[in-house]
Amino acid sequence: MDVLSAIEKRREITRFTPDPIPKDALDMLLRTLYLAPSGNNLPSREFILVTAKDMLLELRSTTPYMKWLENAAAAVVITGRPEISKYWLQDASIAGGYVWLAAVSLGLGAAWGAVYHAEDAAESAKREQYVRVRLGIPDSYRVVAILGFGYPAAEPPEKKMYPMECVVHLEKFRS
Repeated sequence: MDVLSAIEKRREITRFTPDPIPKDALDMLLRTLYLAPSGNNLPSREFILVTAKDMLLELRSTTPYMKWLENAAAAVVITGRPEISKYWLQDASIAGGYVWLAAVSLGLGAAWGAVYHAEDAAESAKREQYVRVRLGIPDSYRVVAILGFGYPAAEPPEKKMYPMECVVHLEKFRS
């Protein structure tokens, strides 16, 4: 599947079949994360692949909005390293977008669970600490997100988009 097709097909999938994800597909997801761009090509983001069902069940309680992890076949925890680059959050987010598209190209569904909360430091600290303790993540790392993966239990409807002219400006901003 070409990249534009994956972008057009991408949806947030929160219901998965019980089918496991083959090792070669997981390896491709990890390679995608590894190859995702980062500012100055610095290792400002690191990733943890989780396939153990008991850990997926624990991680679903990171926020009230990640119950879908209980049915995921795998997850990737994306961490950022502020001491490596001031662009750690952007680098981690870009990697998340890349792996989501790679998952779609493999016929997988994915859901994004935000852990880092830019507008609420206390909530972010609570969420990040919850994940940090369970996965042994050092305090110097920020926990950005958890993406859950699996085969979609149902094909979602086509995305209803607003007109492109609402968000795309040519040559200069128009109001």
